[in-house]
Amino acid sequence: MKTALWLYMFLFLAFFDLHAQYPVLTPFAISLGAAPTFIGWMMGIYALTHLPGNLIAGNLIDRHGSRRYIIFSLTAAGVILLLQAHVQLPWQLLALRSISGFVLAFLSPACLALLASLSRDPVTQGKYMSGHGVVHTLASVLSPAAGAFIVANAGFSGTFQSLGWLLIFTGFMAFFSLPKRLSATAANKENALASKEEKPARLPFSLRLYLIPFAIACSQGILFFEIPLRESGKASIMSTGILFSVISLGALVTLSMLFLNRYAPHIRVALGVLGLAICFYALAAADHVPIMVILFSLGLAKGLLFPALSSLFIELSGGGRLGKVFSLQSIAMSLGSFVGPIAAGQFRTIVSPYFIAFLMLMTVLLLLPKRNREAPSTVISPL
Repeated sequence: MKTALWLYMFLFLAFFDLHAQYPVLTPFAISLGAAPTFIGWMMGIYALTHLPGNLIAGNLIDRHGSRRYIIFSLTAAGVILLLQAHVQLPWQLLALRSISGFVLAFLSPACLALLASLSRDPVTQGKYMSGHGVVHTLASVLSPAAGAFIVANAGFSGTFQSLGWLLIFTGFMAFFSLPKRLSATAANKENALASKEEKPARLPFSLRLYLIPFAIACSQGILFFEIPLRESGKASIMSTGILFSVISLGALVTLSMLFLNRYAPHIRVALGVLGLAICFYALAAADHVPIMVILFSLGLAKGLLFPALSSLFIELSGGGRLGKVFSLQSIAMSLGSFVGPIAAGQFRTIVSPYFIAFLMLMTVLLLLPKRNREAPSTVISPL
């Protein structure tokens, strides 16, 4: 439990740092003279360069544990932000964002694998995943408005420098606080379990399930692209930060309902995807509904969905090969985050990008089986 608390603190600082950039990057790129299409590529390239990092991360985390890769991601990302503070041309920002996407590709699968390895009980693992979601959401509630506030007082350069030093400091804290023996023990436990059960090289579930994180990330990429560009790009940074915080507040509500972990993960995933789809349809078509109400509801669906998705993959994998399982999940989300903003930038003059997100989410929902036939016989049921 002590290790989980340390990890939650590092994750909070890291997520706070990263989410503080969301309302800042688009106005910063515009100030450099970037066009909306270029901004879509800038946001997408970050996700695209996640892919080689995710491919490398899976086997390395299973082999060596998570500690060294958490430290590497945090520290390297901080150094890149320090360099980003001195950017003067759009292509320089594009290059640094691509490098940042690669180094941060190790962080999410390493953290999720470490948390999942702390317990073998499915309900406890679900609570750890919910804790991960709560920390992520708390950071994202505060950080967008905080990032906008820092920009208003310190400018773009001062903001990136502050966030960069915070990430470097977090990396050093992880170096001195995460014990080496834990990461090694967790990795050895997973390897021993895989060897004992003679698991095949292939994952014990269909790869089509990774369409779920792909569609979710794609829809999120569209959302993160569109919100700063509302009102023809004239919306203030502060109002944009507040809207992002509203989403996180909604997610925090459902993440705090820990009793939801007692319900089967595939049921929660289906309900979460349906909720997201309805919210994106409302963004595309329901002009009479206040945007804050829609975004708060969207946050509710996200808070239900994300821990359920992690629990689903843990359950289907049987607790082994978690590094590969979560690295593939990160790959699917990276692809979705790459496709989302680029599609929004290319097609926003033809059709509402929110409607594209709605169609994708509904398609994924229709592809899901009514019940999880691939799960082990011990499915978690509500008490």
